[in-house]
Amino acid sequence: MKATGVVVEYNPFHNGHLHHLTETKKTSGADLVIACMSGHFLQRGEPAIVSKWARTKMALAAGVDIVIELPYAFATQHAETFAKGSISLLHEIGCESFCFGSEDGGISAFEETVNLIQSNRDTYDASIKNYMNEGLSYPSALSKAFKDLKSSGNLIDLSKPNNILGYHYIEARNTVAPSLQAFTITRESAGYHDEHFASPSIASATSIRKNLFDPDKEENVINRYIPSATYEILEHYRKEFGGYHRWEKYWPLLQYKIMSSSPSQLREIYEIEEGIENRMIESSKSALSFEDFMNRVKSKRYTWTRLQRMALHILTNTTKSEMNERHAAPSYIRLLGMNKTGQEYLNKMKKSLELPLISKLSSADKKDIFLDMKAADIYSLGLSSNEAKKKLLHQEWSQPPVMMR
Repeated sequence: MKATGVVVEYNPFHNGHLHHLTETKKTSGADLVIACMSGHFLQRGEPAIVSKWARTKMALAAGVDIVIELPYAFATQHAETFAKGSISLLHEIGCESFCFGSEDGGISAFEETVNLIQSNRDTYDASIKNYMNEGLSYPSALSKAFKDLKSSGNLIDLSKPNNILGYHYIEARNTVAPSLQAFTITRESAGYHDEHFASPSIASATSIRKNLFDPDKEENVINRYIPSATYEILEHYRKEFGGYHRWEKYWPLLQYKIMSSSPSQLREIYEIEEGIENRMIESSKSALSFEDFMNRVKSKRYTWTRLQRMALHILTNTTKSEMNERHAAPSYIRLLGMNKTGQEYLNKMKKSLELPLISKLSSADKKDIFLDMKAADIYSLGLSSNEAKKKLLHQEWSQPPVMMR
């Protein structure tokens, strides 16, 4: 059986994702699609609005055949490490290809861009460093350094978020799995960060989440932008667990953690550097909310996304040493869900897999899954009732892979 892979967050699954999935099957000619999906916390340093189990159900209902988890040590990272972890896992589970959405939509432009940068790596890296020393954020420095290469070839726009990810997917593929074929399709209508509904059927996950949290929202407006199964799963989760997850629900915990830590203790946390810990401590004392805190800490040098990831690692107390031990390469494959086709594929493949396939936590090496277990524990604290917290915590240990017939 021929498998293709996608790297996803599905926060939540919407019509744009359905288009990507449909085109992935058509373009790759594969027999099944394997989704490598982030767990409870995501690449931009934020909690998923619903658990990985609920999002796995969304994926399977839409036609994904297997869902595996991208571990915390890769899922909450900058684009380079995020891509390396996800492409490695898709390769390890036997995918022959992978497909990603991009603003560009042409794979040859990604290949040429990667080749250009690799052939000018020293100059490019030095230019990035110089721009960052001038106070620019990493994404801005990267974009300016790329323009400085002054090539007129068939290249992508590295100021676009999905193009940036796609660039790192190709770079990771070239390093960890050169035989893996890559495809890309153009993102439909809504931009990655769009906060408003501008299309009759396609909307960004950002705009959908904004609507879900809006107390004055128009009822059922998101139904145009998500499959019916997604809507039903969202509603069921809200009723079962008392609401959705968002940063504001974790703010009191984060504020306590920052205010009760010394600068030297915060410097041990992953990504905390260059004295930002002092700014965070001072800002936490007067901030009235997570958004207020972020606005106080944000500067030209630090993007919102980078600061959110710092805040997340403080919340989960993830140290530099813990993360550095684990993000060299994935050490296991965590199976979250499958359908009948996926089950058939795994039955044929599992004896040839080089990484352990984990379907029950009791069979996992606790050292390997430590960060993910800690993240799951803390994710549950974003729920209001003790009963809901207990239920979600229990689910992490007791939930077998979701099976959809």
